Amino acid sequence: MIDTIEAWLRLAATRLHEQASALTALDQAIGDGDHGTNMDRGFAAIVASLDSGPAEGDSDLARAAARVRGAGRTLISTVGGAAGPLYGTALMRAGGSLASADPSASSTDVVLGALEAGIGGIAGLGKSAAGEKTMLDALMPAAAAGRAAQGAGADWPAVIEVIASAAEKGAADTIPMLATKGRASYLGERSIGHQDPGATSSALLLRALADVATTQ
Repeated sequence: MIDTIEAWLRLAATRLHEQASALTALDQAIGDGDHGTNMDRGFAAIVASLDSGPAEGDSDLARAAARVRGAGRTLISTVGGAAGPLYGTALMRAGGSLASADPSASSTDVVLGALEAGIGGIAGLGKSAAGEKTMLDALMPAAAAGRAAQGAGADWPAVIEVIASAAEKGAADTIPMLATKGRASYLGERSIGHQDPGATSSALLLRALADVATTQ
């Protein structure tokens, strides 16, 4: 798990750097115009922390949990606006889920549990729900699709692909939504017709995880 987590964080940092301008353009339409820049800076700081030394912990899951929690703390301290606290809280909650996971559980159970814990952190901090044109509109369908695929007997590579694809669809589905949370809500009906940048970066993160998980 630790190898997957570290590879995911590095690939996510690369993808966010590559897509920083596109994410910022989305945010310029309905937000503060700094989402891509902020996420790029935050994940660059995460990579710097990965390079500083090995994760602490006496087991694979403990080390993975430490990395995810550390990434969350880094985002809270380096990313401005709402994204830092929301993503930071999500990662810290996900890390807590990893720390308490059963070592004998499947990768599907462990990752879905962490994803659901992270979603709970975002929903609680942002006092938000699906359908409000936020990152939850990518994350909640992703988790639900993952659980459904698991219930249908799909193996881990298939489940993580379903998760990533559902997140991408969820991000695209924010285009016709009316924003009722965050900065975009100030625009009222003018928020309609624009893809939510937070949902887009959420989908990007889950696609990076799927690409790592299915090649290891």
